Amino acid sequence: MIADARAVTTWPATWRDLLIQWLDGASKRRWDTLISRAGNAGFSYAHALLEALLRAGLVETDESREHGQWKTRQVAFIDPVALRATLGLPDADALRAQLADEITAPPQDSRLAPLWTELANYPPARGLERCALLRKLEAWIVGNRFGTRRDFALFARGTTKAVTSAEWKWLETLPDFAAFGIEQHTPALWLRAPLTLRFGEKTIDLSAPPDMIGISPATISTLDGVGGEIGCWRIVENRTSFERTAREHGDTDGVIWLPGFAPGWWKESVQHILRHKPTHALVACDPDPAGICIALDAGAIWQSSGLTWLPWVMDVRQLTQLDTRLPLTDHDKVLLEQLSARDLPPALRALAEWMHAHNEKGEQEGYL
Repeated sequence: MIADARAVTTWPATWRDLLIQWLDGASKRRWDTLISRAGNAGFSYAHALLEALLRAGLVETDESREHGQWKTRQVAFIDPVALRATLGLPDADALRAQLADEITAPPQDSRLAPLWTELANYPPARGLERCALLRKLEAWIVGNRFGTRRDFALFARGTTKAVTSAEWKWLETLPDFAAFGIEQHTPALWLRAPLTLRFGEKTIDLSAPPDMIGISPATISTLDGVGGEIGCWRIVENRTSFERTAREHGDTDGVIWLPGFAPGWWKESVQHILRHKPTHALVACDPDPAGICIALDAGAIWQSSGLTWLPWVMDVRQLTQLDTRLPLTDHDKVLLEQLSARDLPPALRALAEWMHAHNEKGEQEGYL
């Protein structure tokens, strides 16, 4: 161990925290890069930390003269392994081997692949952190969870603020991130219907807005009565299609937005409403493999309540009339294989078989 490495244990905690960030990478780094890792909060003591490292003989710097002054260009850690050990950090080579082992077993959900393939390019400690975060995201998706960002952070790392802003920006680069059920704020059940919801002596008239209204799950949980009549419940997945349907059918039917795979809060809210207004449902989702799975999952709510449901505008005719259709992904093909073993309504069975035969799928906003 370097003789003066133990000096870092007496330094201020802010210095040690920044030094740990600096050690998460190559042993030789550009000074501009290290400064950027410090951020605005750490800028004031980054120079003091560098000076302390130089005095302790723990780093060497490459400098150049510019406008009559010497400027630091690069910083090289003389023995980063010993320095990491002094700070109680795991060995970088061991972390690198662990990361290499982890990335050999990618998530089964192919939608996470774009970020998974990046992990090998990260410093090992950060790569392992993001690897674990992606695995938690897949578990969230598989569990059909839905909630706020704080809910996901608590699920993934045990505290509500454990996912950094940089990690959120990274996750948001996934094309399907909006479909993963992670909201920035409290979710709401969006609907329109010629009904009045009663909460004790107070009421909410769902027909008052000309299009739709959002109600929080906590509010719906206190519902104790529903007045009025509807022809049926229309459950629509795509948000644009839902808004169109709410305007067109909301005067006579109950129209509810389905945010992808029905999250737990959504199911509980709908079940609570059904107890007061038990009526059959028409379920409309994208004409694609995931849409069939989503429709079956939503329809199961009506089945469990002893009510009937049918797919609505989810058949081969709508799909073939679309101007634009998309090729199936590997994930789509896996879903179709799973659906082939399930008991499907005739329209959904025919839709699944057509997609399998023609390797195409669609989006419902093209016709609904």
